[in-house]
Amino acid sequence: MDLSLLMIFQDLPGHCSLHPKDHAFTAFKHLARVLENENNCHITSIKSDHGGEFENKRFECFCNKNDIKHNFSAPRTPQQNGVVERKNRSLEELARTLLNDSKLPKYFWADAVNTTCYVLNHALVRPILKKTPYELYKGRKPNISHLRVFGSKCFVLNNGKDNIGKFDAKEDEGIFIGYCSHNHAYRIYNKQTMIVEESVHVVFHESNLDLQDGFKNRAEEEENSELLQNNSKLIQKFSKLNIFYRVR
Repeated sequence: MDLSLLMIFQDLPGHCSLHPKDHAFTAFKHLARVLENENNCHITSIKSDHGGEFENKRFECFCNKNDIKHNFSAPRTPQQNGVVERKNRSLEELARTLLNDSKLPKYFWADAVNTTCYVLNHALVRPILKKTPYELYKGRKPNISHLRVFGSKCFVLNNGKDNIGKFDAKEDEGIFIGYCSHNHAYRIYNKQTMIVEESVHVVFHESNLDLQDGFKNRAEEEENSELLQNNSKLIQKFSKLNIFYRVR
């Protein structure tokens, strides 16, 4: 499977979705059916570059069958597809910020990009329409109470995955890495099993642990410095007493 991601961007609502690049035709075909069934909308035209995942016989037959006009940008002219290029840049920059802020390894880049796309769809307000892409696409305001800090420490309930003893821990420590696309659950990297699992039984610790550790270390340094000063004074005091005793 190609490690690249394909973004399908809907111009009016500004809603975007990510898929593996080699599943381009399957994802587009599914989107066309969803729009027709849920929103009673018909795709009239699409625009893409001359990538092999777009310019092929299956795409051409599907577009001709459903009266969809397929427009292409000129070769080596990404500015003709500027909306998607800007969206790609936004996803890339925000995903980089998530990875650097959470200090996660770079192999979590796909999860960071997916989380960025999810948050932008639910929370980014379009300037003219004053609505989020989710609201324009679904017709209702999104619920964002479930949004969490990417890369935060969390604990996921061990729902019978392992045979635990009476006094063993019922939760595994994990890292929050995103949201599920097909159900209402969180994606958690389990540190104990070292696999990604989906669950709703999660307790989050979203405090800035690095900042807390920094304050704690600073307080300990100040305390140690004060103890060293006191010890130094005591050593000097006992040293003088010892000298006085010898002279006498």
